[in-house]
Amino acid sequence: MRSFLEEFKKFILRGNVVDLAVGIVIGAAFGKVVESLVKDVFMPLVGVATGGVDVSGLSFTLYKDAKLNWGSFVQTIITFIIVGFCMFLAVKGMNALHRYVLKDDAAQPVEPTPTEKLLTEIRDLLKQQAAASGPPEAKPPA
Repeated sequence: MRSFLEEFKKFILRGNVVDLAVGIVIGAAFGKVVESLVKDVFMPLVGVATGGVDVSGLSFTLYKDAKLNWGSFVQTIITFIIVGFCMFLAVKGMNALHRYVLKDDAAQPVEPTPTEKLLTEIRDLLKQQAAASGPPEAKPPA
């Protein structure tokens, strides 16, 4: 039982699990903000564009109490598009930040590996041998 608890402790305290938990909490809060943005800002504008109709409440009666709430579906699609666009902007901003921050690291030359150094020495020796022996003689065609 003790090893199980220690294994669980190691699992919980790993960085990936904590990052995932933080991402889920922030994502849920971000979802609420976007939902409010769509419901309170964009949908009234859509309502004005459609002549004052509340799109989210529109439905089509199929049979008796069965309704097809297509207006709610349209609102959900708009929410999805806005969330996707905001995520695109966030990722684009993070990529720009990474390029800006890591620009200094890219300017510094990378030290060649020992294998690359050895291959460079072999190449240089082969060039020296080829230069010392002169150009190869061309044989006349037979």
